[in-house]
Amino acid sequence: MTTGSIASLPPAAPAAPVLWNRSGFRALFLVSAMAALAGGTWGALWRLGWTLPHGSSLADLHGPLMICGLFGTLIGLERAVALGRGWSYAAPALAGLGTLLLLGGAPAAFGAGAYAAAAAVLAGSSLLIALRQPALFTGALLFGTLAWLAGSAVWMAGRPVSDAVGWWLTFLVLTVAGERLELSRVALPERRSEPLFLFGIGLLLAGAQNGLTTGNGAVLFGLGLIAATAWLLRHDVARRNIRRDGQTRFMAACMLAGHGWLGLAGLALLAAPPGETAFGYDIALHAVLIGFVLSMVFGHALIILPAVARVRVRYAPVLYGPLLLLHASLVLRVAAGLGGWDAGRRASGVLTLLALAGFAGSLAFASWRGRTRSRPAVGATVASAPLEARPQAGE
Repeated sequence: MTTGSIASLPPAAPAAPVLWNRSGFRALFLVSAMAALAGGTWGALWRLGWTLPHGSSLADLHGPLMICGLFGTLIGLERAVALGRGWSYAAPALAGLGTLLLLGGAPAAFGAGAYAAAAAVLAGSSLLIALRQPALFTGALLFGTLAWLAGSAVWMAGRPVSDAVGWWLTFLVLTVAGERLELSRVALPERRSEPLFLFGIGLLLAGAQNGLTTGNGAVLFGLGLIAATAWLLRHDVARRNIRRDGQTRFMAACMLAGHGWLGLAGLALLAAPPGETAFGYDIALHAVLIGFVLSMVFGHALIILPAVARVRVRYAPVLYGPLLLLHASLVLRVAAGLGGWDAGRRASGVLTLLALAGFAGSLAFASWRGRTRSRPAVGATVASAPLEARPQAGE
């Protein structure tokens, strides 16, 4: 997820109130997202077989907390920062409220209602963006937020989380694909590529509507994921950037690895429909959430954190370590599922957590080391430091 899709908007919107620009409010939103991550992963570990206190109460909330509480809050905050309208910050605020309600033991309908309200505000922000900058990618972002709203409404109505998952996955896939589409305009893709993109969107929406646990819903959604993967592999600028070096190459590696998992998720839905076996559902769900979405988060963290959290971060090759561990954890999960190896599935959850913690730690260390090296010597000034050592705008 990037800020590029909205950063290029015409500067027509007035600046957000000073109150919302204070770092303390953004920090609160980030804290709520981290709380959702903590609660969601705690429930996930319990589902994998780890004996944890209060794990059973969080097990059923694992998906909503991760998709709506974590990613919904971050995407809402990212879009609000870029749009610059005070009311748009209600999206991450309401998503954070939904997380607090669920973690506090409130009925699921209350948390689902807060998430639905957050999605409605985000849809309003996305509609404003689409009206100000009509394009296929802004339309994809709008449909993605509407999918989040639809899934939250389904869950709020008392239906099981599995009925909402298709909509929520569509929200994440369209958000990432729409922003990659915006970035791909630099490479001037052929006009005939747009029908494939639209075809994939249509299949995803149809599959989500029918439900991933139904035979035709799984097939339609799986085909939609494969169509999206085909488009991304053909037109994403990551294909060019992988030949470069440094941060650009790292980001491209994250993108391409994520695209591969997205295609595997589609194949899993076709080969092992969730209505016939739980294995296909598990693989598809986590191939999208871990392999695709988290890989995108790793790749775009160097852009998102400075723009959203006002945190100066730097790239270092050590970031490849957590990235490899993240994908290794998913490989282990798939292999353990195929072989019926419960201990392997439990270990895969721990490896995923280590990858997340390792990435955060590596990013902090690389940023600290970079700032230390860029400090001018005693008696020198920043102006006299070498150009490559000076702090860059937006870092």
